[in-house]
Amino acid sequence: IFLMSIGLFSKDMPKDLAGVARLIQSSECKNIAFLTGAGVSVASGIPDFRSPGGMYDTLRPELLTATREQQEVMRRDPTAVVERTLFLQNQFPYLEVRRPFIIGTRDHAWKATLAHHFASLLHTKTGKLTRVYTQNIDGLYSQCTALPADKIIPVHGTMSKIACENCGEDSDFDEFCDEVKLSIKDIYGIDKTAPRQSTHVLCKACGLPTVKPATVMFGGSLPAEFFHCAEKDLPSMDLLIIAGTSLVVSPANSLAYSVPSTTIRLIVNNEPVGETLGIDYSNEATRDIFAQGDCENVFLDLMSLLGWESELASLCDRIPDTSSLLVQKRLKELSQRN
Repeated sequence: IFLMSIGLFSKDMPKDLAGVARLIQSSECKNIAFLTGAGVSVASGIPDFRSPGGMYDTLRPELLTATREQQEVMRRDPTAVVERTLFLQNQFPYLEVRRPFIIGTRDHAWKATLAHHFASLLHTKTGKLTRVYTQNIDGLYSQCTALPADKIIPVHGTMSKIACENCGEDSDFDEFCDEVKLSIKDIYGIDKTAPRQSTHVLCKACGLPTVKPATVMFGGSLPAEFFHCAEKDLPSMDLLIIAGTSLVVSPANSLAYSVPSTTIRLIVNNEPVGETLGIDYSNEATRDIFAQGDCENVFLDLMSLLGWESELASLCDRIPDTSSLLVQKRLKELSQRN
């Protein structure tokens, strides 16, 4: 019954990446969604906060403008730096830690990766992309100009929009970045023009020091569009691509088990994730395919299997240098085979 319900016989069920490529190209597959995490952006050079060497691992609270009590809280739990309660008391730790990320976002310091562009190509080449649910706040999907904004749901908000955490009023992104550059000290020792001490960046509407990038803090609420779109999208999903995420953060991880039992799930990651959510990595798995590896290599493989070589060539100057080298090497290999 299960196999008939998606119009495929067991011998045609995807068992590997090549099978997924065939599924994408088949008439049975009409709706595809992504759930992505930090792993899709690693190649851009943006640090993965939760990994060794990331922000949480290297945070030095003693460098932050905070009371001793607040510094001790952050020392015990580095994630406190992005907690709403602490931010409403003191905006400096968040803005000081995020300073290079805020300014770098404005200056386009990072390029969208092959993983980002794959979603865009899937939309333009097949018309089957329903939605990209991304847990990343880096806004890199917006660099994929062929990807409509309504296809992207930043589950945890985005760095590229500014709002007041107190009153909700929006602020101009460029003006905010200018204020951060002039008012917030650089704890990383990168910007010699940064002030020695931080001074408040105030909301122009309510006057409080509570303006920041429109990212969801711990203790904050997720955007209503996440719940609205998930409720609308998931019942008809044929393929869910889960990429570069540990699947430990809820409610975003609920997408993995909220899709119908007929939905094929492709997991792209360096190690198995989501086993407690019902993802099956055994040889008996009937709906789950594990493409082990980093996102750039796996999505490059999938693009090659889909025959998107000409599109790959056009991406070389729009992706990170390391990704561009991967593409050039792959195109050379393909030309030698032909």
